[in-house]
Amino acid sequence: MPSLQRLRSDHAAAVLAFETVNRNYFAASVTDRGDEFFVEFPERFGELLAEQAAGACIFHVLVDQDDEVLGRFNLYDLDGGTAEVGYRVAERAAGRGLATSTLRELCQLAAKQYGIGTLKAAARDENVASRRVLVKAGFVSVGPTRVAGRPGTLYEFATDRTSAH
Repeated sequence: MPSLQRLRSDHAAAVLAFETVNRNYFAASVTDRGDEFFVEFPERFGELLAEQAAGACIFHVLVDQDDEVLGRFNLYDLDGGTAEVGYRVAERAAGRGLATSTLRELCQLAAKQYGIGTLKAAARDENVASRRVLVKAGFVSVGPTRVAGRPGTLYEFATDRTSAH
Protein backbone atom coordinates (compact mmCIF):
# COMPACT_ATOMS: atom_id res chain seq x y z
CA MET A 1 0.00 0.00 0.00
CA PRO A 2 1.43 3.42 -0.92
CA SER A 3 2.69 5.61 1.89
CA LEU A 4 2.76 9.43 2.07
CA GLN A 5 6.10 10.50 3.54
CA ARG A 6 7.62 13.86 4.30
CA LEU A 7 10.45 14.56 1.87
CA ARG A 8 13.89 13.50 3.14
CA SER A 9 17.39 13.57 1.69
CA ASP A 10 17.30 9.81 1.04
CA HIS A 11 14.38 10.34 -1.38
CA ALA A 12 16.61 12.20 -3.88
CA ALA A 13 17.34 9.35 -6.30
CA ALA A 14 13.73 8.13 -6.30
CA VAL A 15 12.40 11.66 -6.91
CA LEU A 16 14.81 12.18 -9.81
CA ALA A 17 13.76 8.82 -11.30
CA PHE A 18 10.08 9.78 -10.91
CA GLU A 19 10.58 13.14 -12.64
CA THR A 20 12.70 11.62 -15.44
CA VAL A 21 10.41 8.68 -16.24
CA ASN A 22 7.29 10.89 -16.19
CA ARG A 23 8.69 14.00 -17.87
CA ASN A 24 6.73 13.66 -21.13
CA TYR A 25 3.58 12.62 -19.30
CA PHE A 26 3.73 15.70 -17.06
CA ALA A 27 4.56 18.01 -19.96
CA ALA A 28 1.25 17.11 -21.58
CA SER A 29 -0.65 18.94 -18.80
CA VAL A 30 1.80 21.28 -17.03
CA THR A 31 4.76 23.36 -18.12
CA ASP A 32 7.86 21.24 -18.68
CA ARG A 33 10.58 21.83 -16.10
CA GLY A 34 13.26 22.06 -18.80
CA ASP A 35 16.57 20.28 -19.19
CA GLU A 36 18.25 22.47 -16.56
CA PHE A 37 15.97 21.00 -13.88
CA PHE A 38 17.49 17.58 -14.46
CA VAL A 39 21.06 18.82 -14.84
CA GLU A 40 20.81 20.88 -11.64
CA PHE A 41 18.67 18.38 -9.74
CA PRO A 42 21.08 17.73 -6.83
CA GLU A 43 21.33 21.45 -6.06
CA ARG A 44 17.60 22.02 -6.51
CA PHE A 45 16.75 19.06 -4.29
CA GLY A 46 19.05 20.46 -1.60
CA GLU A 47 17.29 23.82 -1.91
CA LEU A 48 13.90 22.13 -1.42
CA LEU A 49 15.12 20.48 1.76
CA ALA A 50 16.51 23.82 2.98
CA GLU A 51 13.16 25.56 2.27
CA GLN A 52 11.39 22.81 4.17
CA ALA A 53 13.79 23.10 7.11
CA ALA A 54 13.19 26.87 7.16
CA GLY A 55 9.40 26.31 7.37
CA ALA A 56 8.54 27.90 4.02
CA CYS A 57 7.25 24.66 2.48
CA ILE A 58 6.36 21.11 3.41
CA PHE A 59 7.07 18.53 0.74
CA HIS A 60 5.81 14.94 0.57
CA VAL A 61 6.30 11.93 -1.65
CA LEU A 62 3.92 9.04 -2.16
CA VAL A 63 6.01 5.86 -2.29
CA ASP A 64 5.13 2.27 -3.07
CA GLN A 65 6.34 -0.86 -1.29
CA ASP A 66 9.61 -0.73 -3.27
CA ASP A 67 10.24 2.92 -2.25
CA GLU A 68 9.56 4.11 -5.79
CA VAL A 69 7.92 7.53 -5.93
CA LEU A 70 4.36 7.42 -7.25
CA GLY A 71 3.61 11.08 -6.61
CA ARG A 72 4.65 14.37 -5.09
CA PHE A 73 2.26 16.31 -2.83
CA ASN A 74 3.50 19.68 -1.66
CA LEU A 75 2.45 22.52 0.59
CA TYR A 76 4.25 25.72 -0.33
CA ASP A 77 4.06 29.47 0.30
CA LEU A 78 3.01 28.82 3.89
CA ASP A 79 1.67 32.09 5.26
CA GLY A 80 -0.50 32.75 8.30
CA GLY A 81 -2.38 29.47 8.29
CA THR A 82 -2.71 29.18 4.52
CA ALA A 83 -0.71 27.23 1.96
CA GLU A 84 -0.66 26.52 -1.74
CA VAL A 85 -0.99 22.88 -2.83
CA GLY A 86 0.79 21.26 -5.72
CA TYR A 87 0.82 17.62 -6.75
CA ARG A 88 1.75 15.28 -9.56
CA VAL A 89 1.23 11.54 -9.90
CA ALA A 90 3.18 9.07 -12.04
CA GLU A 91 1.56 7.94 -15.25
CA ARG A 92 1.61 4.32 -14.02
CA ALA A 93 -0.39 5.35 -10.94
CA ALA A 94 -2.89 7.64 -12.68
CA GLY A 95 -6.57 6.81 -12.88
CA ARG A 96 -6.64 4.67 -9.72
CA GLY A 97 -7.85 7.29 -7.25
CA LEU A 98 -4.42 7.71 -5.64
CA ALA A 99 -4.23 11.44 -6.35
CA THR A 100 -7.62 12.04 -4.72
CA SER A 101 -7.04 9.85 -1.68
CA THR A 102 -3.53 11.22 -1.13
CA LEU A 103 -4.70 14.81 -1.53
CA ARG A 104 -7.36 14.12 1.12
CA GLU A 105 -4.65 12.72 3.39
CA LEU A 106 -2.52 15.82 2.77
CA CYS A 107 -5.48 18.04 3.73
CA GLN A 108 -5.80 16.15 7.02
CA LEU A 109 -2.07 16.50 7.70
CA ALA A 110 -2.25 20.20 6.91
CA ALA A 111 -4.90 20.70 9.56
CA LYS A 112 -3.84 18.27 12.26
CA GLN A 113 -0.04 18.32 12.08
CA TYR A 114 0.80 21.63 10.46
CA GLY A 115 -1.98 23.93 11.71
CA ILE A 116 -2.95 25.12 8.23
CA GLY A 117 -6.55 26.31 7.95
CA THR A 118 -6.89 27.09 4.25
CA LEU A 119 -5.38 25.38 1.25
CA LYS A 120 -5.34 26.86 -2.23
CA ALA A 121 -4.68 25.15 -5.54
CA ALA A 122 -4.86 26.14 -9.18
CA ALA A 123 -5.26 24.04 -12.30
CA ARG A 124 -5.28 24.90 -15.98
CA ASP A 125 -8.78 24.73 -17.42
CA GLU A 126 -7.67 22.09 -19.95
CA ASN A 127 -6.27 19.90 -17.15
CA VAL A 128 -9.56 18.10 -16.56
CA ALA A 129 -8.02 15.29 -14.51
CA SER A 130 -6.40 17.66 -12.00
CA ARG A 131 -9.57 19.73 -11.67
CA ARG A 132 -11.55 16.52 -11.04
CA VAL A 133 -9.08 15.43 -8.33
CA LEU A 134 -9.37 18.78 -6.57
CA VAL A 135 -13.18 18.68 -6.54
CA LYS A 136 -13.30 15.03 -5.39
CA ALA A 137 -10.88 15.89 -2.58
CA GLY A 138 -13.23 18.65 -1.35
CA PHE A 139 -11.77 21.78 -2.93
CA VAL A 140 -14.24 24.34 -4.26
CA SER A 141 -13.77 26.68 -7.19
CA VAL A 142 -13.35 30.29 -6.11
CA GLY A 143 -12.82 31.83 -9.53
CA PRO A 144 -10.66 32.17 -12.58
CA THR A 145 -6.89 32.55 -12.52
CA ARG A 146 -3.90 32.17 -14.82
CA VAL A 147 -1.65 29.11 -14.56
CA ALA A 148 1.65 29.46 -16.40
CA GLY A 149 0.03 32.14 -18.56
CA ARG A 150 -2.99 30.05 -19.50
CA PRO A 151 -6.60 30.16 -18.29
CA GLY A 152 -7.17 28.26 -15.09
CA THR A 153 -9.34 27.91 -12.02
CA LEU A 154 -8.42 28.72 -8.43
CA TYR A 155 -9.67 26.32 -5.74
CA GLU A 156 -9.78 26.49 -1.95
CA PHE A 157 -10.16 23.98 0.81
CA ALA A 158 -10.96 24.84 4.42
CA THR A 159 -9.23 22.19 6.53
CA ASP A 160 -11.90 22.32 9.24
CA ARG A 161 -14.01 20.30 6.78
CA THR A 162 -11.57 17.36 6.74
CA SER A 163 -13.75 15.39 9.11
CA ALA A 164 -16.44 15.32 6.41
CA HIS A 165 -14.18 13.34 4.05
